[in-house]
Amino acid sequence: MKKFDILIVGVGGQGVILASNVLCDAAMAAGYDVKKTDTLGMAQRGGSVVSHLRFAKEVRSPLISKGQTDLIIAFEKLESARYMEYLGSQTKAVINDMAMPPASISLGLSKYPSDAEILDGYTRLGIKVDFIAANQAVKELGNPKMLNIYLLGYAARYLPFDFEILTEAIKKRLPPKLLEANLKAFSAGYTASAKQS
Repeated sequence: MKKFDILIVGVGGQGVILASNVLCDAAMAAGYDVKKTDTLGMAQRGGSVVSHLRFAKEVRSPLISKGQTDLIIAFEKLESARYMEYLGSQTKAVINDMAMPPASISLGLSKYPSDAEILDGYTRLGIKVDFIAANQAVKELGNPKMLNIYLLGYAARYLPFDFEILTEAIKKRLPPKLLEANLKAFSAGYTASAKQS
């Protein structure tokens, strides 16, 4: 494998950084050189959060070049559109069907795009999107805070390492009291994704 670039996007409080750290640990466990950088735009107040994660035999920069993302995992659908310039025809996309309008939209200064408008950008790039109701899935599992781990499970089929490596990375990052429920969420996401493949 020459390289693998992952963009994880969302808003503050959704667990983007934890998800990125889990994938970072998994990639290192699989023997890759890993570089990562996170940008938090007023994340404490629901601002944009983006994590660039790159791994290969050797990686020199943590920043993904425009058009080069192999996988985008979007925890919020507007954020999936915000970083469109980083995507290309090779990109796999997992987008959570969740809207958290920023202040400019809440105040009526701009308009939240429709699903069709968001997906049109992906269609023009030739990208097939997994557009999923992840929030509903984790609600049914009993804890909305497991959204990030559920989405990792769903995206796992696009990653170049196996289920066990990801499971061990989750165990490394989460405290024991949260582990069982999150492993259940990871498995549920993985199973849901397998049904779509």
